[in-house]
Amino acid sequence: MSEPDYSVGAIGWLDLTSDRAPELRDFYAAVVGWKVAAVSMAGYDDYVMQSPATGAARAGVCHQRGPNVSQPSGWVPYFVVSDLEGSVRECCARGGRELADRRSSGFVVISDPSGAVCALYQQPK
Repeated sequence: MSEPDYSVGAIGWLDLTSDRAPELRDFYAAVVGWKVAAVSMAGYDDYVMQSPATGAARAGVCHQRGPNVSQPSGWVPYFVVSDLEGSVRECCARGGRELADRRSSGFVVISDPSGAVCALYQQPK
C-alpha cells in the first residue's frame, strides 16, 4: 500500500475527537476493520487506527481532554498546506477563525465562515 499523500491540498490525516474515545475506537475497528494501536498521552491512551493488511496508520481516535480539550467533537481532516502561517492569515482575513494552535506540531485547527472545522497541516522542512 502507498504512503500517505502529503502534497499540498491533500488530506494528510484524519482525527476523531470525542469524550467517548474508547467506545468509538471499538466502533470503527468493528465497522471499518481497522486495527488499533494505543498512544500514551500522560495518564490515558489515544489511538491510532491502522490498516489491517499493512499496519499503516490511517486515522486517530482521541479523547477530548489534555491537548485536545478544545478540539470540537467529530472528525477533523488535516489539509496539507505549503505555508501554515500564510494559510492561517488567509483563513482569518476571509472570515474564518483559528480555534486551536498546535504550531509546534505543525498544525492549526480552524473553522471556515460557515463554522465547519478542519486543520491546516504543514510538513516539517
